[in-house]
Amino acid sequence: MKQLTKAEEEVMQILWDLGEANVALIIDQMPQPKPAYNTISTIVRILETKEFVDYRKEGRGHVYFPKVDKDAYSSASMNKMVNDYFNGSFQSMVSFFVKKKDMSVKELEAILKEINKDG
Repeated sequence: MKQLTKAEEEVMQILWDLGEANVALIIDQMPQPKPAYNTISTIVRILETKEFVDYRKEGRGHVYFPKVDKDAYSSASMNKMVNDYFNGSFQSMVSFFVKKKDMSVKELEAILKEINKDG
């Protein structure tokens, strides 16, 4: 699965949250300062080229909707990060966050509980 830029991910997050939207509604959901209409329109067309979104015509405009599930993208992105930065080891990734004190014992216990529940 292709990786998205930060701007593309921001647009996808909005589409995943809303389910579908035209460019104006996407811009409306963005924080100030609002990007230009042409900027978001270009990003949406790039997402369409990357096959992350599709559209249907509505009046004179387009309504865009995700073709890629958020969970599928999250999983692929996480796997890429683990492979790129932690030699494919989730254990190394968790160890990294524990050592950096970015993860509390409570959070680690919750992760272990979740793993044991699914395993």
